[in-house]
Amino acid sequence: MTPPKSGNITLQIERQDGPNAPARWETFNVPYTKNANVISVLMQIQRSPVTSDGKATTPPAWDAACLEEVCGSCTMNINGKVRQACSTLIDQFDLEQPIKLQPMKKFPLVRDLSVDRQKMFESLKRVQAWVPTDGTHDLGPGPRLSPEDADLRYTLSTCMTCGCCMEVCPQVTTSTAFIGAAAISQAKLFNDHPTGEMNKGDRLHALMGDGGVADCGKAGNCVQACPKHIPLTSSIAEMHRETTKQALLDWFQKDERKAGGGPA
Repeated sequence: MTPPKSGNITLQIERQDGPNAPARWETFNVPYTKNANVISVLMQIQRSPVTSDGKATTPPAWDAACLEEVCGSCTMNINGKVRQACSTLIDQFDLEQPIKLQPMKKFPLVRDLSVDRQKMFESLKRVQAWVPTDGTHDLGPGPRLSPEDADLRYTLSTCMTCGCCMEVCPQVTTSTAFIGAAAISQAKLFNDHPTGEMNKGDRLHALMGDGGVADCGKAGNCVQACPKHIPLTSSIAEMHRETTKQALLDWFQKDERKAGGGPA
């Protein structure tokens, strides 16, 4: 059934009052509004939280901030597909009713549609996803880049840590430590940066550890789900090559230290 151009919009929301509370489904009918997105419909429900059968309930909880597909906080499963609620218009041709909203399943639940994405930010810390600067003096103009390199780096920089890539990744489970495509791609971004390159070895060693790039199963789901169309599989492939070269370099350096009588 396609979305109506008038009448009511029907939403089914998977609700859970907390991480250990039982899950339940609640259905809501909201008057149709042209150009409405999922966030605006949720806001209508928030103002008058009454289910379709007339039962008063608590306002649903979700995360949102920028409302322009930049922060990634409103990511949820909409009709079985992970995407941002702010940029998902009700009139989109593939958004059939009833519209089913569920939280992402690869992250700890906070409440209803809200999840904790802290493990993604911890992964960014692990790969040192920043450029170290002392900020004490003018470094002058940056190095010249080819348009191709500048375009690629800009694309990589648009990652908003939304979690879509991790939500669809079969390697990301509660029993695995896989760091995920987003952090791996950010390691590439900062390793390619003229200043960030000074910490290249540290980032590569971080990716060589448990849950690093070698744990990628090459399913390719991440690049299909990324709302920013970041070439995640290309980043993963390059980081695979770079970590292999780093491992060989480490081995040769260790061998040279042994030959020179130094500590191995």
